[in-house]
Amino acid sequence: MNLDLTVEAYPCCGGALHLAGETGSEMLDWVPARLRVLRPKYGCRSCGKLHQAAAPERPIAKGLATPGLLAHVLVSKYCDHLPLYQQSQMFARQGVELDRSTLANWVGGAAWWLEPLRDRLAEDLFGSQKLFADDTPIPVLDPGRGRTKAGRLWVYARDDRPWGGRADPPGAVYFYTPNRKAERPITHLEKFKGILQVDGYPGFEQLVPKGIALAAC
Repeated sequence: MNLDLTVEAYPCCGGALHLAGETGSEMLDWVPARLRVLRPKYGCRSCGKLHQAAAPERPIAKGLATPGLLAHVLVSKYCDHLPLYQQSQMFARQGVELDRSTLANWVGGAAWWLEPLRDRLAEDLFGSQKLFADDTPIPVLDPGRGRTKAGRLWVYARDDRPWGGRADPPGAVYFYTPNRKAERPITHLEKFKGILQVDGYPGFEQLVPKGIALAAC
């Protein structure tokens, strides 16, 4: 017997329906994310007064984004590789107009909050006995010239698990620079004294007089 599950009573006896389980093949459903405006206002029907909670502190001054929305934009950009202009289009399909420049300001504001965390991570990693270092070029917009230019993304990583090193947890910290000058890793590794595993980039050789031993890849 096929039942219309939108009704609340069994058609034969009129008894109330309750969920007794599920059978059949599995189906995977998608519930789209939704945007909402927080800080509702409540009114009393008896006295007519309105009540509203105090506005929460904003992570970005005068900004509309909550921490949850900022996290969504950052994860979409840096983990899912969704450029901000595409995210702007996706928000527009949900009826919310957010210009790419607005999203860029949000990313910058969120990065300001995360900077102390990055500094603390770097302090922990640069206190290690051994580190791995590398850099990679990344395209960066060059405003006014209609093209991109090459920036550099430096990574310093620790993972002693394969060779039974100290019990320090693995970790990695990243720094962006506009070029590949040797002064960049020299500045980054100012407080590091240990073994640095690197590739053949000549700029790393300038670290040897500063008490850093280089190991080949």
